Amino acid sequence: MPEFINARGRGTVDSPPNRFEKNAVETDDGALEEIARVDPDFEKSRPATEFLRDETQSIISKNNSPDLGFDASLNPYRGCEHGCAYCYARPYHEFLGFNSGIDFETKIMVKPNAAELLEFELASKRWKPQNLACSGVTDCYQPIEREAKITRACLEVVNRFRNPVGIVTKNALVTRDIDVLQELAAFNCSAVAISLTSLDADLSGTLEPRASRPAGRLQAIRKLTDAGIPAGISLAPVIPGLNDHEIPAILEAAADHGAQFASYTVLRLPYAVKDVFSGWLDRFFPDRKELVLGRVREMRGGRDLNNSEFGLRMRGEGIVADQINQMFKVGAKRAKLDRGRVKLTTEHFRRLQPGQCELDLF
Repeated sequence: MPEFINARGRGTVDSPPNRFEKNAVETDDGALEEIARVDPDFEKSRPATEFLRDETQSIISKNNSPDLGFDASLNPYRGCEHGCAYCYARPYHEFLGFNSGIDFETKIMVKPNAAELLEFELASKRWKPQNLACSGVTDCYQPIEREAKITRACLEVVNRFRNPVGIVTKNALVTRDIDVLQELAAFNCSAVAISLTSLDADLSGTLEPRASRPAGRLQAIRKLTDAGIPAGISLAPVIPGLNDHEIPAILEAAADHGAQFASYTVLRLPYAVKDVFSGWLDRFFPDRKELVLGRVREMRGGRDLNNSEFGLRMRGEGIVADQINQMFKVGAKRAKLDRGRVKLTTEHFRRLQPGQCELDLF
């Protein structure tokens, strides 16, 4: 990739074709290199983030995947400014007419009415109380949440109804909402999984450019557990040849900071994500590219870089996948993080009417 392309703070600057579109625009890097050669001041402008209003009419999504530990989720945002090069959610942006590359990081769909929609859906007699996953697709604590506070508003609704919620995030901003999560935890209705892929700040800074650094995530675990909120880590994704050797150290560090559980998934590269991630390797780890992609193929049966089959997509198959699984099991047992998922309860759920105050119950 030409050095003059300003990619600082982004997981990619590529614009892979949208698989639903017949036409695509391709950048001629050769022409850009020629311009840069004759004009030393030339530089591609750094792509700015746009926040677009999402007029969705529902906020709870359902899934029937046997690989997931939940059937219902809520996502206050679509797209994610964290810019993780490996993010499996990138192709969802193509349904909106965008691309899986730079658009996913810079065109963020914001759902300002999420809390209001959630209140109506939880109040409905059709809602069967169950665990809600917050961040089933994109991170609910990405940078815009600091000002928008949509996730916090949703948690306040969930708290009023006492519906259990599990959060997955790689942003220490989650500690801002300890007060709400603590109230939910008193009824065994909240748990937080901090996504932690590396202890190396430099690797984390290129792999997940706008997410909290590892030290911040570990401190978030400590603050959450000290507040009585069940917290652990999601070591996701494990990338063979890049961060798999860190598994024991990550588990030990998490346990030292109070983590109570741990899980992992291996790298998934659906659709254009494989091109985005491959481009990221070209930029930051060209010497490891073939090693990493070769091991990913081994985990996917040696055929391709991805296998979406249930039962295999999260864990992979073959020798490489088995080695990762064994390393995780041994490390989790040694760190005493092999106790399985936290079991939340729906027994305290109370069905309120939209706008109803808790005092009205009495």
